[in-house]
Amino acid sequence: MRLWPRRRQRPSVMGFWDHVSELRNRLIFSIVAIGIGMVVGLIVYDWLLEAVFLPPYCRVLEARDAPASVLGDSCSLIITSPLEGFRTRIKVSMYLGVVLAMPVLLWHLWRFITPALDRREKRWAVPFVIVGFGLFASGVVLAYFTFERALDFLISVSGDVVDPLLGPGAYLGLVTFMMLAFGIGFEFPILLVFAQLAEIVTPRQLNRARRYAIVGIVAGAAIITPSGDPFTLAALSVPLYVFYELSILVGFLILRRRGGAGPFRLRRRRGQEPPDDLRGEPQDEIASVADSGS
Repeated sequence: MRLWPRRRQRPSVMGFWDHVSELRNRLIFSIVAIGIGMVVGLIVYDWLLEAVFLPPYCRVLEARDAPASVLGDSCSLIITSPLEGFRTRIKVSMYLGVVLAMPVLLWHLWRFITPALDRREKRWAVPFVIVGFGLFASGVVLAYFTFERALDFLISVSGDVVDPLLGPGAYLGLVTFMMLAFGIGFEFPILLVFAQLAEIVTPRQLNRARRYAIVGIVAGAAIITPSGDPFTLAALSVPLYVFYELSILVGFLILRRRGGAGPFRLRRRRGQEPPDDLRGEPQDEIASVADSGS
């Protein structure tokens, strides 16, 4: 006799409500993971504030020869409201919860889209989580090391007669949101690879849309970077464009691994023909890659 119920298998063909139920379950697990990470963030908040978040601010003040009235005996932030410190602790802990829960979020994202993949591609779960978290962590680290220069630029714009005296809400909200925005932005190639795996777009379509992609990347980077300085904009835009090109290359490799099966392979199996304007497109893509390699 079984001590636990048999694991319920997902149907081979999922309907609309099956997808809704699956999405609900994945969201519940993701929210629980974020909550656990948030608790960890509340515990280590004081250490992060002193060892991670304050040093860039202090170095900027020292480089600008801030007066003793600003620096005092040690570099510190000020609060102007009794609730500001509490709100900041909760906000920073929530951001940290998302960072710590990112492997779990990526895992459940992968499990949600696996019905659209074939048997071989479903085995990529662990590499996907590792690569996805690696990209996210790289974005967070890049944002942290570029934040000091961005902060110095923003303070210098205020003028020479302005002495910076920041509160934890404004300062920590800026640095944590910037780190989270960079981390999520670095997941951009994962999204493109997903779209090619699910046969929503093809590498040729991405290749043709390169000029529009450059404009979209710069515009998107300008929106998600809260500082708005040109240095931070370039630090995010350039890697995203490199990731775009790498995603096209990965798409061609996926296409070749599938043996040239294009986005209308299901129609061919059912005896239907693809539209004339897309017939033979995947084979042309593989041929173009082979010609360029030779």
